[in-house]
Amino acid sequence: MRILFLACLRAHTGNSTTALRIKSHLEAAGHECELRDAASLESPLEVAQLIAQEKFDAGLIIHLYKAGRLLLGNKIPFGAVFGGTDINEDVKNEEKYRVMGAVLEEARFVVAFTNKIREVAAKHWPQAIYKIHIQAQGILTLPNFYFNCETFLHNAGIQQNLENAHVFLLICGLRRVKDPLYLADTFAEWHEREPNVHLAIIGPMVDPIFTKEVKTRLKTLSGVHLVNEIPQADLQAVVKRCFAVVNSSVSEGMSAAILEAMDLEVPVLARDIPGNAAIVRHEDTGLLFSDPQEFVQLSIRLMREPALKRKIIYNAKQYIHTNHSWKLEREIYQNLVKKLNGL
Repeated sequence: MRILFLACLRAHTGNSTTALRIKSHLEAAGHECELRDAASLESPLEVAQLIAQEKFDAGLIIHLYKAGRLLLGNKIPFGAVFGGTDINEDVKNEEKYRVMGAVLEEARFVVAFTNKIREVAAKHWPQAIYKIHIQAQGILTLPNFYFNCETFLHNAGIQQNLENAHVFLLICGLRRVKDPLYLADTFAEWHEREPNVHLAIIGPMVDPIFTKEVKTRLKTLSGVHLVNEIPQADLQAVVKRCFAVVNSSVSEGMSAAILEAMDLEVPVLARDIPGNAAIVRHEDTGLLFSDPQEFVQLSIRLMREPALKRKIIYNAKQYIHTNHSWKLEREIYQNLVKKLNGL
C-alpha cells in the first residue's frame, strides 16, 4: 500500500520520534509510507489534492486533532494514534472535541499507548471503544558514545566535572503543557545550598512566546540551565552521563524520554500525573513527586541511598524489556495496517 502518514514533525519531539519509528515498521512490511508534517498542511482540501496527485491508498495519523482533521472526509481508509495532548488537553475545547469525535468515527483503528488513555477515550466516545487498541511505545536506544558530553554540558553552563556533579536532565519541548519552570525556583534554592546539583532543560523551542518567558526567568536563577536541542543519539549519550532524568509535565500521553532513560539505566523522577504514573511505579521503576519540595526530598534520597538507585534502575530496565518491545510494536502496527485494505 501507499500510505500518507501525517504527524507533528517538529524535530526532536516525542510525536516526531514516534512517527519515524512507526514509519520504519510499515516500510519493513513492504508498504510505501510518506511522512508529512501536519503543521505544514492547511486544510482537508489541500490533503485531498495531495492524495489524488500522489495516489495514496490509505492514511495514518498521530494526534486526533492536529493531524486527524486533515483526513476527515477524504474517503481513504485511515488509522489513528492518540498523541497525548489531544486526549489530555484538546478534549477541553468544544470544537476540537467535535473534530476528534468525527476522526474516531471515520478511523478504521485507533492506538492508545496506555489503558488509561483508552479508558478516558471510552468515556468520551463509548461507541468507538471496540476500535481502540492498546500498544505501548516500543523503545530502541542507540546512544552515541563518542559524543563529548562534558564539553556539551560545560558550554551549557555546567562548569563542574561530571564525576563530581549531579546533573538532572529535563527533556521537553518548550511549551506550557510541559511546564519546564515547575521545579526551577525550588531547584535554584537547592543549588545554592548544594552547588554540585544542576538542572539542565533541553528540547526544541516549540512555542516562541513561552520560550522567551523561560529564558527571561532562568536569567535570574542559578543552577538551572537551558540547553539547545541536539539529535536523539547525542541526547541519549547525555542521558547516560546524567544522574537522573526528570519529567514535570502537566499532562503526558507516554513520555518517550522517560522510557529511553529507563532503557539506558538512568533513574527517573516524574511528576505524579496519570500519564507518568502509568509507566512509573513509585520507588520501584522510578520516583513520583507531587510538588517541587517533594522532588528535592526524593532526589536527595536517590543520591544518599545507592541501594534504592540500583533497585530502580534494575526494575525499570526489566519493565522496558517486558512492556516496551520494539519488535512487538513492529508486529502490532504491521497487523493493524492490514485493516486499511480489508485484509
